[in-house]
Amino acid sequence: MQKIVLFFLLICVYTRSLAQQSLPPTLTPSLPPQHGLLLGKTTLRDFLRYDSLRLPIVSAHRGGRYMAGYPENAIETFAYTLSKTFAMIECDVSMTRDSVLFLMHDNTLERTTTGRGEVAKTNWAEIAPLRLIDDFGDTTHFHPPLFESVLKWADAKALLTVDVKRGVPFDRVVAFIEKHHMENHAVVITYNAQDARRVYDLNNSLMISVSARNLEEWDRIEQTGIPTTNLIAFTGTREPAPELYKLLHDKGILCILGTMGNLDNMAKARGEDTYARLIANGADVLATDRPIEAARAIATMIPAKSWRRERVRE
Repeated sequence: MQKIVLFFLLICVYTRSLAQQSLPPTLTPSLPPQHGLLLGKTTLRDFLRYDSLRLPIVSAHRGGRYMAGYPENAIETFAYTLSKTFAMIECDVSMTRDSVLFLMHDNTLERTTTGRGEVAKTNWAEIAPLRLIDDFGDTTHFHPPLFESVLKWADAKALLTVDVKRGVPFDRVVAFIEKHHMENHAVVITYNAQDARRVYDLNNSLMISVSARNLEEWDRIEQTGIPTTNLIAFTGTREPAPELYKLLHDKGILCILGTMGNLDNMAKARGEDTYARLIANGADVLATDRPIEAARAIATMIPAKSWRRERVRE
């Protein structure tokens, strides 16, 4: 317990010492600040490497959802989320008919914009003026952002996890990350071993999130030969077997659990301490539609005697 408290205090002292960046007044103080990473104090590999004393974090699914007036996959929503708590910002990259990369989750425009039609059959000139719609069906003043604009915004400001939608070439996404020198600020999401290897071959300095929901999936990933220092494991949207957490942690790999959907709904119905339990069971990052609530729940664990007792013994 003393180790955890000391680590927490060191983080707080370090955060206050960074005069180059001001902290939002509502930043959850017990979550690891991004500022050391963003100011070049460490590498993304170091920041996302598992160790037994690291503090848990949240990943804001689509930048955060179900917040009135703030639609998914919008720079304005990303900024709002970060004004409330530290979080990794997950975003979705789609491609228009004329090969422009921009943020959009769905294959069609109807749910999240004032437009209609298939994304892949629509040119950027038609999409750019559309306004985004929040999760409550209300039209906002925000517009779909270019992927390039998101990279420019995130520089020295945010840590992105980039979900490359089907049909979008990985080489184009990686090229934009390289162009803007964002290798130390962006994780590329993949869903199978083959795509993970493809991204690694494009740029072997990138951090890659890959689905490892069970031991069989991990075996396929291991066979690719990608160094574990390049990998984060997405363990699915249900809690995996404890032995999977142990195997991945023993290899220094951080584990992301997707709570969007059932687990978020469970936390909403049964209490936000659900998030703390998921962390205590082995998850290191919670990918959630409710990043502010999840972060608040995780923060309560820092002084708690129940915080991963095996860590105290170490």
